[in-house]
Amino acid sequence: MKKITKETYINWYKDMLFWRKFEDKLAQVYIQQKVRGFLHLYNGQEAVLAGALHVMDLTQDKMITAYRNHVQPIGMGVDPKKVFAELYGKVTGTSKGMGGSMHIFSKKYRFYGGHGIVGGQIPLGAGIAFGDKYFDRKGVTLTYFGDGAARQGSLHETFNMAMLWKLPVVFICENNGYAMGTSVERTANHEDIWKLGLGYEMPCGPVDGMNPIKVAEAMSEAIERARSGDGPTFLEMKTYRYRGHSMSDAQHYRTKDEVAEYKKIDPITQILNIIKENNYLLEDEIIVIQNQVKVKVQECVDFAENAAYPEIQQMYDMVYEQEDFPFIKHK
Repeated sequence: MKKITKETYINWYKDMLFWRKFEDKLAQVYIQQKVRGFLHLYNGQEAVLAGALHVMDLTQDKMITAYRNHVQPIGMGVDPKKVFAELYGKVTGTSKGMGGSMHIFSKKYRFYGGHGIVGGQIPLGAGIAFGDKYFDRKGVTLTYFGDGAARQGSLHETFNMAMLWKLPVVFICENNGYAMGTSVERTANHEDIWKLGLGYEMPCGPVDGMNPIKVAEAMSEAIERARSGDGPTFLEMKTYRYRGHSMSDAQHYRTKDEVAEYKKIDPITQILNIIKENNYLLEDEIIVIQNQVKVKVQECVDFAENAAYPEIQQMYDMVYEQEDFPFIKHK
């Protein structure tokens, strides 16, 4: 596995803190009705992304996930200002303002969404991996989904084919405890989602998804297995979201005490404690990072605020390739 150094911990802290504040700001502007529709935030689950990015080869590896998808493309290299603008519906966004919160994409940085259909990305991730195998490329596709999506029939079809064809894919269930408001224990006879891989003899197991070190270790092994041609792995990341399923979630299904308990193992705090214990940064340097994050988030806000909304014509230009398409009626 790629070595975890002092710089790794510092970068993890910078990145995870930025992702957290980025999402916090989105929650704020959502209340102001500057962002509309659904909004699913990643607060608490940052270690799952940070650990994976540490061991990925960003020159060839790919990622696909569900609708909680704002910070992943940023980690892959997408300009965060463009992600923020996309949520505003502005023309400077990643999809020119036509994708919105649940559909962030970047072909350039190999981030393939952002999918609103629960579990819809699972077979798509295997399909992307099939393309790499077919063309004899060495890229690996990380396919993320939630504990609710793990109950979809398409998962079983995909697992079977992925093992049969030894596809270079890593399946990752981000188990944050609740499918919208339904606890894992109410959706299956057992709570160990990783065991779904056993029926296909797929290498599988649970991972502490609140600790980027543990995530990196598990992901490194899984990625190397896929890259070497030995096929897929299924990892269940045991994580937790501090905010509701979406901004409209009243969270009646859990207590404030439960959330408080999980905040004691906040991945950002865990990494900051390691930094302090090893004197990797002085207190003044930590404050500088925190202020830099604030500035960076505000730059995203300003960029989105000052951008224009797309012209109506753009909708036709992006939907229809043929300019004289017969169903277009011009006034």
